[in-house]
Amino acid sequence: MHAGNEAVDLEFIVQDVKEGEKLELRLWLRMLSTTKLVSQEIRRRLRSEFGATLPQFDILAQLYRERDGLRLGELSKRTMVTNGNVTGLVERLEADGLIVRETPDGDRRVTVAKLTPRGQEHFSAMAAAHESWLRDLMTDVDAKAIRLLLSNVSDIKKSVTRHLTEGATEPN
Repeated sequence: MHAGNEAVDLEFIVQDVKEGEKLELRLWLRMLSTTKLVSQEIRRRLRSEFGATLPQFDILAQLYRERDGLRLGELSKRTMVTNGNVTGLVERLEADGLIVRETPDGDRRVTVAKLTPRGQEHFSAMAAAHESWLRDLMTDVDAKAIRLLLSNVSDIKKSVTRHLTEGATEPN
């Protein structure tokens, strides 16, 4: 980690817990801490190498997947960024020549954002770098361990998703 840019390791919360106790809490804190560390480094590299923020990267990624563009409201949902913040991000990316905003069928109530050809090239470079950074950050982890983690975290995701779905159908 870089001096002056230290992230708090959230696992300190359970540092006094005996081995084998509070497994779910410890797992959650480990996943959250790891996500925060990776995210912090990705943000730093995006800023330093592309002059971009993670939310800008996320907007570009969504538009890269949808060649016909997306409504700003849909971009907001997919990136979990408020409508107001999406508008600001889109304005900045448009000023940089990476996206354009259009009003289909002249309906000014609907705004669709699309990548420009320059935006597609720029995002392709960012995505390649992003993938390389992740490989770099995980270089000390065996591929077999990564496959096992993927499977295990998938089980956790399925369990959580099942319980979220059950909770959504229960009466208040």
